[in-house]
Amino acid sequence: MLGIAALVIFASGCSSQKKVTRVSPDEQIDLSGRWNDTDSRLTADAMISQSLTEAWLNNFRDTHGGDKPVIICGFVKNKSHEHIDAETFIKDLEKAFINSQQIRLVQGGEKRDDIRLERADQQDYSSAETMKAWGREMGADFMLQGSINSIVDSEGRETVNFYQINLELTNIETNEIVWIGDKKIKKYIKN
Repeated sequence: MLGIAALVIFASGCSSQKKVTRVSPDEQIDLSGRWNDTDSRLTADAMISQSLTEAWLNNFRDTHGGDKPVIICGFVKNKSHEHIDAETFIKDLEKAFINSQQIRLVQGGEKRDDIRLERADQQDYSSAETMKAWGREMGADFMLQGSINSIVDSEGRETVNFYQINLELTNIETNEIVWIGDKKIKKYIKN
């Protein structure tokens, strides 16, 4: 009995008191100096502003009778020293494309494959009136691709993390790069 009491006292003494506080998603909190949600938001804001206001968009509309360009989002390659999920800022960019009503967006990658599987299933399991036909997908005019790069400079207890995010919009038919956007973030960390 004494052993059980000692174990309970020992276990309760080792537990830490964790406190969780909800904060605004817009609040900047830097704990480690690594890439975080603020960096993702700043990147999204920069890319949205650049992509929707630069000449490529008006150039396309002028040469295509006012039509909206169709974009497919490709792969953003992480070449940085950290694990960075680009989807957090790419989804913000895609949302801005759609909400702007200036750009049309088509699904790519695994999600496109899932849609094609559903269409294939409909050929066997849906009524003729409701099944969706093959060969009706909207072809993209442009593909968005990019990279995340970083440079780390460290001396003693000081570190500088530099991130550069580049996105490129390429004309799928001509292979011409029509827009390059970038965002640079630099963080000084002192331990």
